Amino acid sequence: MNILNLSQYLETYLFIGALLFCMGLMGMAFRRTFIGMLIASELILCGASVNFMAFGRFVAQDQTTGQIATLFVMAIAAAEAVVALSIIMAVYRNYRTVDADAPKELKG
Repeated sequence: MNILNLSQYLETYLFIGALLFCMGLMGMAFRRTFIGMLIASELILCGASVNFMAFGRFVAQDQTTGQIATLFVMAIAAAEAVVALSIIMAVYRNYRTVDADAPKELKG
């Protein structure tokens, strides 16, 4: 493969990653429930992972750098999901809804 085809593939992957990232941002902005926001944040992290993998495959000297960065993103996503789901369960237990506008005043 010549360098022109590789840059074309890189642009395609970067476009897909940017699309996932933007979809996640839009989901975070317009979703009204905590579950929707959690899914949107996972889309943001997925878009970042696609970009890491694309740069690792097409630009980096060592192709494992993108894979290692993606593993770190996956670990962060798992930890974020655990913390977010525990917060969602606590809010649901107290307010009986997962709507983000319901707990207006949280008691410390």
